[in-house]
Amino acid sequence: MNRRSLLAAGGGLAVASVGASYLAVRNMGSMEEYNAAVAAARAALKQTPEIRDFIRYATLAPSGHNTQPWKFRPGEGGVDILPDISRRTPVVDPDDHHLFVGLGCSAETLAIAAGARGRPGEVAFDPANGGSVGVTFGNGGTSDIDLCDAIPKRQSTRSVYDGRAVSATELQLLAKSAAIPGVDLVLITDRAQIDRVRDLVVAGNSAQMDDAAFVRELKYWLRFSPLQALATGDGLFTASSGLPTLPAWLGPHVFDWVVTAKSENDTYAPQLASSSGIAVFVSQVEDKAHWVLAGRACQRFALQATALGIKHAFVNQPIEVPSLRPELASLLGLPGRRPDLVMRFGYGPALPYSARRPLGSSVIA
Repeated sequence: MNRRSLLAAGGGLAVASVGASYLAVRNMGSMEEYNAAVAAARAALKQTPEIRDFIRYATLAPSGHNTQPWKFRPGEGGVDILPDISRRTPVVDPDDHHLFVGLGCSAETLAIAAGARGRPGEVAFDPANGGSVGVTFGNGGTSDIDLCDAIPKRQSTRSVYDGRAVSATELQLLAKSAAIPGVDLVLITDRAQIDRVRDLVVAGNSAQMDDAAFVRELKYWLRFSPLQALATGDGLFTASSGLPTLPAWLGPHVFDWVVTAKSENDTYAPQLASSSGIAVFVSQVEDKAHWVLAGRACQRFALQATALGIKHAFVNQPIEVPSLRPELASLLGLPGRRPDLVMRFGYGPALPYSARRPLGSSVIA
């Protein structure tokens, strides 16, 4: 549910080094083709959708490194969402915390879409066989129309924002929309407190970028060209962070040449400085069921923000580096708790959307 990008200057260095004409080689694909394919996956929900239409919307939920670690098993009365262990990220997420948060994001998205079409969904965690999430359809009036309309528009916008403040009324609406029993939301808008979170993000990023295993796992999920991003339908596409595209074979080498802890910290610091605030989601119990709840709350916040024209992006380094969690929890006034998600928010332009895998790759009988 986060993340990393090539340093923009590094992309400029690559262009200067190999020449703009070389980067236009035909096997990169084009952004026009990419945007058309991504737009098709984000087509508006039909007024009388089938279960597969709801599942398509559920796949638009965020996940760590955009791994999309889920499998959908549709039934007559709903959909079960199971973890796809083959898509876990054991270095950055060794206990599958992010994986189950992602299942919660996906389940809430599916339930919102169903509710907007008169089939309100009830979400429940099932601890059997390692854990899964079920969404059971009901019948009734429509709900969460604005949140449903925001589903195909939501994106993790990893860029500098314009620094404008979010109004108190909108902050209250964000908090109300994200209210899920079992999860506490802490909103930080005080600049000094934001700076303290920034320092934790920088410390966490430094630790991660100095970890060869973390960098190796991150590079595995990076997508450097439109063709590569569409071929896999997953991962972190550089263009979705507002950065240059590169041939798939060249991208990893450019990453090695230009991306360092310092270069990434020089990216995150101004991004946080330009943000209107930070939202931190903290579940009341440290287990899979509550990680799912945290994902649900986070997704509702993200969709309400999108409906209000507010961008967001995850900065989860302080919760991904275990040694930093206690300091973050104390900053939040929740000592002894494990924070689940850290999200910055504010106003800024949209970026290219991330790709999604075809439904056939994640729907099971």
